[in-house]
Amino acid sequence: MGWHNSGMTRARDRTTIAVIRRVRDRIDREFAQPLNVEELARGANLSAGHLSREFRRVYGESPYSYLMTRRIERAMTLLRRGDLGVTDICFTVGFSSLGTFSTRFSELVGMPPSAYRGDPSHSVEGIPPCLARQFTRPVRNREAPGGGSA
Repeated sequence: MGWHNSGMTRARDRTTIAVIRRVRDRIDREFAQPLNVEELARGANLSAGHLSREFRRVYGESPYSYLMTRRIERAMTLLRRGDLGVTDICFTVGFSSLGTFSTRFSELVGMPPSAYRGDPSHSVEGIPPCLARQFTRPVRNREAPGGGSA
């Protein structure tokens, strides 16, 4: 009987992971839309609390944190491209407030968007896109190299 229960648990876990993966895919597709945890949970037929717990269990971060990272990654690309202003980029990637955008960008990237845009060292010109993505992904301060605790 114990085996049967663990089989059911594994099947339920696979189903949950599939649902959470669909939520992540939706964030990847619709990051510029006005998404929030409640809307994402409703679309997955889960409670907001359950979605948040399961998303963190599967991906190691909250759905909100994942959404912010996707938005900031896109903003970094647009800032490097250089043809849009910071305010335009803010709204293009889904933020409704320039202050919130600047704060989140600074938290993830370590400098405000205007400084990032003006820094020529962030250019990826001539670097293959697959490598450029590795070097330009935002890293939270707690994940930065050398920031480990003893």
